[in-house]
Amino acid sequence: MRPAWLAQLAAITVGVALLGPAGAHEFNVGDITIDHPSSRPTPPGAKVGVGYVTIRNDGAEADRLIGGSATVAGRFEIHESSLEGGVARMRRVEDGIALEPGATVKLASGGAHVMLLDLKEPIVKGQTFDGTFVFERAGTVPVRFSVDGFGAAAAAPSHEGHEL
Repeated sequence: MRPAWLAQLAAITVGVALLGPAGAHEFNVGDITIDHPSSRPTPPGAKVGVGYVTIRNDGAEADRLIGGSATVAGRFEIHESSLEGGVARMRRVEDGIALEPGATVKLASGGAHVMLLDLKEPIVKGQTFDGTFVFERAGTVPVRFSVDGFGAAAAAPSHEGHEL
């Protein structure tokens, strides 16, 4: 019969192993925390993809997300979705996303998000790809995007009419 502490140790070890990859998907530079950069799968031949992330500024000074890059895309742009007269519109955010001191900003579907344009290859569920986020004060931060499984059909909404 095994001692109870041995079973507890085994359970904790398995729990840490399972949580490790999720917990390790955070990137820091100074007072800026970039949490879970992610994307959605795209069908073969798609030319656009998306990127989502949560960014927290724990500092006393404001910063601004002004750009970035992704190995799977020729261009990386920050876009904002809005409803105008009942019609959904997406436009490029020219001056970036403000990160006030103590603020958390979520780039997500239906709001501000990253557009990955001129895709070089399909974005595949379960894979990762490298990228960067560029901040006005904090500089360039290397990140790794995970490709979460929302399904290829949901991943490729039409971006026709995008004002680029």
